[in-house]
Amino acid sequence: MLLHLSTWPEVEAYLAQSKGIIFPIGSTEQHGPTGLIGTDAICAETIAKGVGEEVKALVGPTINVGMALHHTAFPGSLSLRPSTLIALIQDYLKPLARYGFTRFFFINGHGGNVATLKAAFSETYAALSDLNLPQAEQVRCRVANWYMASGVYQIAKELYGNQEGSHATPSEVALTQFAYPDHIKQAPLEPPIAPAGHPIYGAANFRQHYPDGRMGSNPALATPEHGQRLYEAAVKELSQEYLRFLAEE
Repeated sequence: MLLHLSTWPEVEAYLAQSKGIIFPIGSTEQHGPTGLIGTDAICAETIAKGVGEEVKALVGPTINVGMALHHTAFPGSLSLRPSTLIALIQDYLKPLARYGFTRFFFINGHGGNVATLKAAFSETYAALSDLNLPQAEQVRCRVANWYMASGVYQIAKELYGNQEGSHATPSEVALTQFAYPDHIKQAPLEPPIAPAGHPIYGAANFRQHYPDGRMGSNPALATPEHGQRLYEAAVKELSQEYLRFLAEE
């Protein structure tokens, strides 16, 4: 059940059955010469829809732009400031909490969002308490990084070994190939396995150390078939995590 394809009476009826909602969140940033700029949002959205179907949960609109300031030396990358993303999360959650939602499950596709999301959750709890909402103390937020699911990690290790890397990875590229098979990109990758190990500072520094945008990865290994395996593993594991989250006191 997708929020943007629902009517308000349908959402009201849903709230009589469940207080949970899933939000996909990703990023719009470079993913090397062969990775789609929307990779992080595509992965999160694809998996969130799968989880929503599996557990009959409402899925909110995808938050496509995240905190990716360190990628903005590459054309096409967009970013919110951490403070902007924190404000956005609060603005999304406040009205939903007023309606009676108390469980907010964010399926995340971008590592750069994690710290900001956790800060946003803390600020949201405080803001809801200040509003004196009757259900404020029942509100819970959770971030689930699909790429850290144990089943996903095991498949990526099996398929790619030390060529998985940490950005523009074959696993995330494979998932986009599964989701959008008509948009598979090819380009020379030199070296085949990108450099790794440099700390991340500003955008110019990032591009200096990672000139084509990849970090320790070889996305040429990706296939749509791999993407389907990763998708199924992520949906299975995150569906179970969502149900446990709903059941928590």
